[in-house]
Amino acid sequence: MRGSLWQLGQSITRRLAQADKKAVARRQNGGLFDVSHMCGLSLKGKDSVPFLEKLVIADVAGLAPGTGTLTVFTNEKGGAIDDSVITKVKDDHIYLVVNAGCRDKDLAHIEEHMKAFKAKGGNVSWHIHDERSLLALQGPLAAPVLQHLTKDDLSKIYFGEFRILDIYGATCFLTRTGYTGEDGFEISVPSEHAVDLAKAILEKSEGKVRLIGLGARDSLRLEAGLCLYGNDMEQHTSPVEAGLTWAIGKRRRVEGGFLGAEVILKQLEEGPSIRRVGFISTGPPPRSHSEIQDEKGNKIGEITSGGFSPCLKKNIAMGYVKSGLHKAGTKAKILVRGRAYDGVVTKMPFVPTKYYKPS
Repeated sequence: MRGSLWQLGQSITRRLAQADKKAVARRQNGGLFDVSHMCGLSLKGKDSVPFLEKLVIADVAGLAPGTGTLTVFTNEKGGAIDDSVITKVKDDHIYLVVNAGCRDKDLAHIEEHMKAFKAKGGNVSWHIHDERSLLALQGPLAAPVLQHLTKDDLSKIYFGEFRILDIYGATCFLTRTGYTGEDGFEISVPSEHAVDLAKAILEKSEGKVRLIGLGARDSLRLEAGLCLYGNDMEQHTSPVEAGLTWAIGKRRRVEGGFLGAEVILKQLEEGPSIRRVGFISTGPPPRSHSEIQDEKGNKIGEITSGGFSPCLKKNIAMGYVKSGLHKAGTKAKILVRGRAYDGVVTKMPFVPTKYYKPS
């Protein structure tokens, strides 16, 4: 299927200028992404929730069936192994998606802890959904176009919610979420139905939804202030430093019980030494590893993601600076190819999000 979808989208150029145009178009209409490189898996068994809570910062037990959240897998030092969207399908079934680049280490990490958990009598098993492909339909037209292909009322599914339903004759896992800041869906579909579903979505949109690549997706997620694992979050970065404190469940802040909890709870109490912030800058767009300086030329941090915003028509970036220099409006210098350009700390998201939530 992956090869077939690739062939289906061959005409879509990956040049940056084209990606920028498509990023703007996706916010106005809609875009369909092939994200089948992501790894979906299910945890099943009566102890699925307590098992997963040993590995992530979320209050999984507190999720209602059919709802989900962004979370972070942590290591013993409180660093991020990966970020993931997890969904409690039922009390004994958790569905999650992990990043493609982290697949091998994530699965090894989960398997190692699962063996130890089961050796102590825990009831949990897993299934890796390699038989499924993943499509992400994003933008204002996502819901009206997809509604043509299912009998279920999509207006009753809100941001972060999950359903197993029939879409165009295939049993799909549907999550109202995405990586663009727009309303939209991630559709886990049996691979043998994926190309037909992709074609049906494009046809029902009457040309307004287009296949687009990961270049545009990266521009969109940056405008939305969303982390890219491997750039904006790594093994040595904690969720608190990354600005994901909101993802740490309230109960978990009291009880801990996850890997690295001691480090993370201490950061919550005392504050982290560095913080992820957004920037608007002049000159050429800053890129990953561009040095951030204060106005006196002292190094205070480093850019982790940056580029030209096709929607705002200005440079945007995110990076880490020393605590105390993280407040919006703080002036800085950002080095690009050896020259310093003016930058200012800016609140994120850069472009307002449009998630579909109850009014």
